Amino acid sequence: MFKKLFGGNKSKDTNVEVFAPISGEYVAIEDIPDPVFAQKMMGEGFGIKPTEGVVVAPFDGEVVNVFKPSNHAVGIKAANGLEVLVHVGLETVQLGGEGFEALVNTGDTVKQGDELLKFDIETIESKVKSVISPVIITNTDDAEEINIEKLESLVKGETKAIDVKMK
Repeated sequence: MFKKLFGGNKSKDTNVEVFAPISGEYVAIEDIPDPVFAQKMMGEGFGIKPTEGVVVAPFDGEVVNVFKPSNHAVGIKAANGLEVLVHVGLETVQLGGEGFEALVNTGDTVKQGDELLKFDIETIESKVKSVISPVIITNTDDAEEINIEKLESLVKGETKAIDVKMK
């Protein structure tokens, strides 16, 4: 009776729509020029060749990791447990933060479309292997179903890229 009275019998929403965190060109995960991402060692996902140097929250959630001091990647967790990593460029940790600015901190609550990171595309392109930015579901094994849209261009915070149903 108390569960009904206080909402304890509410089932959590297992579905999450993941929106593009960066504007740019869609890249299939298999085409990301890094075997760790292309072979899905970190999880399922896709890549983006950015046309703009801003990363936004792909859904409402909590920032679970801002990779310091490099600021090259950010991890976000949805209320239902979905975890997504947005990794700007490849081998960008070696830049030590050059060309990156974190706009959030670990533990921050964010809404879809909130700005998380800013980055300088030209600086990154001139110093690392690729500016292609993987967007990875790091807890793929906790998902019941993952549907990645086959897209060409993405608009940050607006283009739905993945539908996920968590277990």
